[in-house]
This record gives sequence, C-alpha cells and structure tokens, in this order.
Amino acid sequence: MQIYEVLERSTSHLAESGIDNPKLDAGLLLGYCLEKSLTALYLMATEELDPEIKKQFLNLVKRRQQREPLAYIVGTQEFWSLDFLVTPDVLIPRPETELLIERGLSVWKANGICRGAILDLCTGSGAIAIVLAKELGRPVIAVDISMEALRVARKNAEYHGVAHLISFVQSDLLTALSSTPYFSLVLSNPPYVSKKDLQAGLQPEVDRYEPHLALDGGDRGMEIITKIYDQLPQHLLPGATLLMEIGTDQGTEILKLFSAKRSNAEIFTELRIEKDYSAHDRIFQAKTKIS
Repeated sequence: MQIYEVLERSTSHLAESGIDNPKLDAGLLLGYCLEKSLTALYLMATEELDPEIKKQFLNLVKRRQQREPLAYIVGTQEFWSLDFLVTPDVLIPRPETELLIERGLSVWKANGICRGAILDLCTGSGAIAIVLAKELGRPVIAVDISMEALRVARKNAEYHGVAHLISFVQSDLLTALSSTPYFSLVLSNPPYVSKKDLQAGLQPEVDRYEPHLALDGGDRGMEIITKIYDQLPQHLLPGATLLMEIGTDQGTEILKLFSAKRSNAEIFTELRIEKDYSAHDRIFQAKTKIS
C-alpha cells in the first residue's frame, strides 16, 4: 500500500475511536515509525510502505485507538520547544505550564535576584526545573514524592545538559528539607484535580493512563495546595516569590487561604491570580513579606 492510503485508513479508524485530531495523530505516528517529519512524510505520499513498517505503524494506531496518549506511545512530548522523555510515571507536560515558567523567568530577571535558591515543587518529568536551569544557568532543587518520576526527570536533565545544575530530592512536598529559609523563587504544578472530578471521569487519555498520584488534589482539589501553604513559609527568604499552577475554579479559595494570618502576622502579600490564554484562572502568585 502507498503511504497516503495507509494514512487515510488509519485516520478513519482513529476518528471512529473519538480521537480529536485523527489526521495529525496518524501522521505523527507514521512519521515516528519512519523517522520523518510530517512535511517529509507528505512528500513521500505515493511511495510504497514497507510491510514491516506498516505492521509497526498499525500496532501503534491500535494503541492510540485505545486512547493511550500519543506522547506515551512515542515516548516524548515537546514543551518549551524542547523534547522531554515521558512515561506513565509522569504527567505529560502541557502548554499551560509554559505560562508558569514565563512568569518565573520574568520575576527572577525583573527582581535581579542574586541570593537564595530556586525550587520546583512536584517536578514530575522535570520540565519546569530543566527549563529554569537552561534559561537562567542557576541551580534548581527539584522535589517529587515519586522516585519513578524523579528517574524520568533525571534522564531529561542529562539529555538537556543541565543535570549538574539540578538536585533531585524525593520528598512528600517539603518534609525532607531543612526548615532553614533557603528559597527565593518557588514554582509548583501540584496535584489540583478534585476527587469529584476524578470519580466523574476525566478525558480517557488522562483517566486511564496518566498517574493519578500527580492529579489527585483531594476534596475540591485543595488538599496538596493547603499542605504547601502550611509547609512552605519556613523555607522562604523574605521577599521570595511563589508561583503555582491551579485549577480553573480555585482562584477565590486559594486567595482566601494565602491571605490568612498566622499568629496575627501576615505571611504572604501581593496575592494575585493570572488567567491563561483561554481566560481561565491558571497561575497563583504571592510574595513573602520583607519585614
């Protein structure tokens, strides 16, 4: 069969299985098998497809029909124009998280921060820590509760040449770290999906394949965020900035949580919620008081 015929049939099968972009996914899967770009693939449209390659390709199409994420099938996901290794041990990096990094880089450069460390809390694949290390050339501490996720993150750091800048720590949030004020910038993409939403069922690709440990934020999705609020202040230098990715309906509750006083003292200031490009609440930002 010619390449275009195989692509047309596979596109139809993927569409019948409810895949959102069946033509694109079919092209990416065949390009992966042939080690060709989409452009090169379409220029080869009338060429005969090798039977062994066809067999390999159709097996991958079957996996996609079962709603296995494309990133897990091919083993990588593009993020920040970089390729990251992904496995079912880590969440697949999403474009929304690039906004979190943009704000982190902006804060660091605008404030001219020269002391204190950078923390990526709930690092997963390591994408946030790696981009920060590459862009800033500064050391980053990357924390996750999952050792399997940290193994993936370490491989990504080695691939991108920044393993010497990143310290990977297995910890349930900040429990394994010294309570000495140490960090001037913290970025976090914590689990923030509510149990109700998990039980109702997410998109099949997420619900069946992505790690629920990295998704489950407990009741209302606030359980992990509340723990971060409880644990983080003792680790922050005066004037430190926290940036956290949040759920679309959590902004009001998070502002209330972080505006609460401790021992009649205000810990966090300059609280704000930033919307993403779809006008949904997405990034929470706060600073610790300088004095």
